[in-house]
Amino acid sequence: MTDRAQERAAVIRYLDDLLDVTSFTDYGPIGLQVVGADRVTKVCVAVSASLDVFERAGAAGAQLLVVHHGLFWDNASRVVGLLERRRLEALFRHDLTLAAYHLPLDAHAEVGNNALLAELLGIAAHEPFAPHRGRPLGRHGTLPEPTTAAAVATRLEEALGRAPLVFPGGPAVVRRVGIVSGGAAGDVRAAAELGLDLFVTGEPDEDSPYLAAELGIHFLAAGHNATETVGVRALAECLERDLGLETEFLPVANPV
Repeated sequence: MTDRAQERAAVIRYLDDLLDVTSFTDYGPIGLQVVGADRVTKVCVAVSASLDVFERAGAAGAQLLVVHHGLFWDNASRVVGLLERRRLEALFRHDLTLAAYHLPLDAHAEVGNNALLAELLGIAAHEPFAPHRGRPLGRHGTLPEPTTAAAVATRLEEALGRAPLVFPGGPAVVRRVGIVSGGAAGDVRAAAELGLDLFVTGEPDEDSPYLAAELGIHFLAAGHNATETVGVRALAECLERDLGLETEFLPVANPV
């Protein structure tokens, strides 16, 4: 437990600068979404905004909650309905600030979801690919040793706690892997164009098994939620190390 407090604005500024948010066009607002307490001593992190996560963050004594998927999206209704009202009431009741980092947290070369997943697989040198909204989000590179698609799936299960869906289509020996976390099944085409042996994302589309077979690439769906836990946890480590804040990761039981 730390007694070191930071101004809310300073913590948000630190996160915005770390993730270079001004260089992104996202599918919703990046960074600060709901204002809470002026001072921050504890930060909770989670993959997605939800009433359950808000209540748990408040009960944990946090003043700031940082998520990957926030409350507001460009294509969503501008009406605050009963669901949105309950969520906002929980944030207000707990005096809890909400900040969300979507594409910037996918794309970052060090604390991003895809860079961290690459490193979990032992890929030390990885390069960007798969552009979204003008910025490449994914990472691709070569495994330290040739292996099999089944072995890659086992490693991801050990690291993320969820067994991937495996759609075979690539070579018996896997060397080159591409990763785009979350809901990026369509990026299997970009992975195949690069000549990769295996593609990792969070969740599949209906045609993913067919595409894997026809494009000659293995397709692993390791869970939308599961593949995006690594980035928010890395942000928590940065906040502890650089700002001296107490942090807590709030996991959810989400099979998707």
